[in-house]
Amino acid sequence: MRVALAQINTTVGDVWGNAEKASDALDRALEAGADLVAYPELTTTGYPPEDLLMRPSFIDENLRALEEFAARVPEGVAAAIGFVDLDADLYNACAVVSGGEVLHRYHKRYLPNYGVFDENRYFREGTGAPVARLDGALVGVSVCEDIWYPGGPAREQALGGASVLLNISASPYHRRKGAFRERMLGVRASDYGCYVLFCNLVGGQDELVFDGHSVIYDPEGELVARADQFREDLILADIFPEQSLIQRLHDPRPRKENPDTPPRVIEISASVGKDRPEQPVEHRVEPLLCEEGEVFEALVLGLGDYFGKNGFSRAVLGLSGGIDSSLAAAVAVEALGPENVTGVLMPSRYTTELSNTDAAALAKNLGMDTQTVAIGPAFDAYREMMRGAFKGLPEDVTEENLQSRIRGNILMALSNKFGWIVLSTGNKSEMSVGYSTLYGDMAGGFAVIKDVPKTLVYSVCRYINELKGREIIPDSVLVKEPSAELREDQRDTDSLPPYDVLDPILEAYIEEDRGIAEIVAAGYDEDDVRRVIQLVDRAEYKRRQAPTGIKVTGRAFGRDRRMPITNRYSERPDAE
Repeated sequence: MRVALAQINTTVGDVWGNAEKASDALDRALEAGADLVAYPELTTTGYPPEDLLMRPSFIDENLRALEEFAARVPEGVAAAIGFVDLDADLYNACAVVSGGEVLHRYHKRYLPNYGVFDENRYFREGTGAPVARLDGALVGVSVCEDIWYPGGPAREQALGGASVLLNISASPYHRRKGAFRERMLGVRASDYGCYVLFCNLVGGQDELVFDGHSVIYDPEGELVARADQFREDLILADIFPEQSLIQRLHDPRPRKENPDTPPRVIEISASVGKDRPEQPVEHRVEPLLCEEGEVFEALVLGLGDYFGKNGFSRAVLGLSGGIDSSLAAAVAVEALGPENVTGVLMPSRYTTELSNTDAAALAKNLGMDTQTVAIGPAFDAYREMMRGAFKGLPEDVTEENLQSRIRGNILMALSNKFGWIVLSTGNKSEMSVGYSTLYGDMAGGFAVIKDVPKTLVYSVCRYINELKGREIIPDSVLVKEPSAELREDQRDTDSLPPYDVLDPILEAYIEEDRGIAEIVAAGYDEDDVRRVIQLVDRAEYKRRQAPTGIKVTGRAFGRDRRMPITNRYSERPDAE
């Protein structure tokens, strides 16, 4: 049996465009001789459609698009495509299509409602675990979360005789997830003695990025094929369902279990006289990116799709000569092209000559345009305007933040005048502890690196230089001490622990929900831990006002980590 996994990049709400993409992939799969073609979860609607699912017209268009797609699938070939089904209620569904008809509508059984997922808000849980008979082989179909559980439909289908388990998915990316997902799928294949076909979505959707990374495993749990990460792909493989029987004859474990009810069998007619490919297809196993490579590609894809799918064309960002704006600019140029990115240098009396030189060198290395707007005159004007109100008071963080807000105003003015989208450049470490200025460096339309910790920012910048084989991020940017340069001789460590100390504390508290005692027991200073946790808790109101940005860690701020702003809970010393 020749299978094709159509790893396509859908757009939420573009029902007919998504259907056309699916049809184009179908044509290529048929030309390659595929018997079974799979698509991602909710292909017709895009994922996640969120409250568009409240609109009956949207549901109806998605159903009509499914029917039009089904009409293109010939007899003897099966396609499995994600859509939203309506049967008294809404279901996250997979249509099994052949011979111009929808032969079965499988309804997703395990609805994720954690992290970024909110499927119980929209869908009803499905029932049953049918299998489709295609060329004598039984193929079990499931949707995304269904395969993540050791039991469930995959187990029932395998015990019911399925030799192939097909899972269509929209599994969003975060760092280290791809390797974990591969291990899980390999275990499913070896445990059930079945081929596992996993077809994943690729593309950016607001803060989410889907990494593709579709895979095929054989009944022994060995990897057969792997699609590209972060790019559209059509992965083909020749599989031999009879190997599943051989595997089961040598592994008696499944004989100890029986399905609760025999699965329903959907018969798919064989095509009379269908030509079989004479030559076997070459199985591609694309290499995996390193962690920094994955993060870079996720940022590039997320930003590129955010602009492309929303009809934006050009970006503008402040270039300070620091590491964060350097990474944001490198991502923007990679995603949008240097001709569509403008960097703005906004020096003040506290900006060092090295920072100006580094910003100019970065822009030259990237081939992007720059403008320079000095903020000194505006800062002087603000201080004069506020002289009466601030009479007798020393300068403090207020004047520091004024400079940041002046820069935010300059960028927003350029955005208004030319229709450019402002990219804010704050990282996750800063966002976590509130080391950022509302209406200043937080201003913008998209926060490129808001979920990238500072230490990872450095690692990704070094990766970019290695990837390009030349110095993109100037070496002086990589080695100099971080500073906001809002007062004389300012350093980030004046206000925060060193980032190699701060970031592990933040990861433990934000992503792992560890308490003070647990973090201290891991070797961190108790005063540092308490101070960092207090800063994180106090900054919640700021983060709610930040622009959306790309999720790359296991728990991002926003729709992923949800904490109340009004919140009096704090861990007491005696609670430890």
